[in-house]
Amino acid sequence: MISLPHQGHINPFIYLALKLASKGISVTFVHLESVHHKLLSKLGPQADPFSLARHSGLDIRYATISDGLPLEFDRDLHFEEHWGVILRDFPALVDEFVGEMMRSEPDFDYFLMTDTFYPWPPAIASKYNLVNVSFWTQTALTFALPYHWHLLEQNGHFPCKDDMEEEIDYIPGVEPINAKDVMSYLKESGQASIVTKAMAAALDAVKSADLILHNTMLELEPETLSALNEYQPNYAVGPLNFSKSLHSYTVSNSLRSEADCTDWLQYKPPNSVLYVSFGSFVHTTKQVIEELAHGLLLSGVDFVWVIRTGMLSCDDTDVLPEGFGDMIEGKGLVVPWCNQMSVLSNTAVGGFLSHCGWNSTLESMWCGVPMICYPIAYDQTANRKLVIEKWKFGVNLCDGESLDRVEIAEKIKGFLSGAYSENLRQEASKLKEAMEKVLEIDGSLDRTFDQFMEDLKAKMDAKTKF
Repeated sequence: MISLPHQGHINPFIYLALKLASKGISVTFVHLESVHHKLLSKLGPQADPFSLARHSGLDIRYATISDGLPLEFDRDLHFEEHWGVILRDFPALVDEFVGEMMRSEPDFDYFLMTDTFYPWPPAIASKYNLVNVSFWTQTALTFALPYHWHLLEQNGHFPCKDDMEEEIDYIPGVEPINAKDVMSYLKESGQASIVTKAMAAALDAVKSADLILHNTMLELEPETLSALNEYQPNYAVGPLNFSKSLHSYTVSNSLRSEADCTDWLQYKPPNSVLYVSFGSFVHTTKQVIEELAHGLLLSGVDFVWVIRTGMLSCDDTDVLPEGFGDMIEGKGLVVPWCNQMSVLSNTAVGGFLSHCGWNSTLESMWCGVPMICYPIAYDQTANRKLVIEKWKFGVNLCDGESLDRVEIAEKIKGFLSGAYSENLRQEASKLKEAMEKVLEIDGSLDRTFDQFMEDLKAKMDAKTKF
């Protein structure tokens, strides 16, 4: 198993590894050496995320592999260069790793499970006669759009002009979506990005995968998943991190040290605190941070705000307005990172101002917490559409293109205590109940996963006979 080296991809892969191992599969989980180095810095000798799971009886081996760059290379600062190496040099390193592993333990029957964002799995699976399983860690919607790249091109929607607001209403299983809501790598301004090149290659490659897993629920996106099944076997197996059948296993999956917000939250009234976080990866500008900071101050609400190191898209280290710490004393808590699930599940938290990353959206849904949406890049605009229009448990932060502190303050106040706040909480509560039902032991997630396991075994048997 090899995931993309980013927190939002690593987390679902870790829980997928646990799920596979709980079914009797011997799993080899491969981290990039750069990711392992981050874990070492945080955890020391306990950097193996599965050490406790092995003590519980699961057969999960942990290995590392180079991405072709030295450890000291700053992969966040030089994102494009890093991805160039991932596309050019990394496949040969994976090929060598797979070959050595299979030669060292020839009695095993192997299959390959990789992140859909990688374009090289078909070649390696073919070389070693392996079943090729692809894992898409986002929504089925954000898979279906680039999967039908040719349809977008035929209709003049790839690349989408940045100011285009036409409806895209011809993708099988996908409700009409405005061009402004598609992912950033489908837009004209994103065409120079290495991400677009990687996605084009990856979504072409996935069409030769034997089986495709999705980190979503059938109950959330039934039409899209049903349409995708017309092409290849697709399985909604998410979100595994909430699966009751995995609750007895402990893993360490955060790449950052986490601040404990419990003491600060315990004296706050129910539903009174706004949690603000833009995830582990995306960057924003100092102007955005300043407008948000002043908007929070003007709103008068209590808040917890995650300001991680390297969050700005420039080298400026003075992220917050001068004197902000003194101005928020008693009202706001700013931390570099925290356990998001712990914060969202606290009864004091009544809302989540989020970039709409998929893991954050699922966690907010699981905790029954409504969202204020401020998407920044990648899949986040499409996720916002689902949150606001389909699942109806969120609102936009600002209606215009730019942020305004007064509008932010009014939106936050109305969101936490206005007339529509109760409706949002009710919708969020319904989603939470639906997720709990899906994730019960022997619920629909377990049944879908069992079907996947049955189909995987049949594919592997066919490969062995061949």
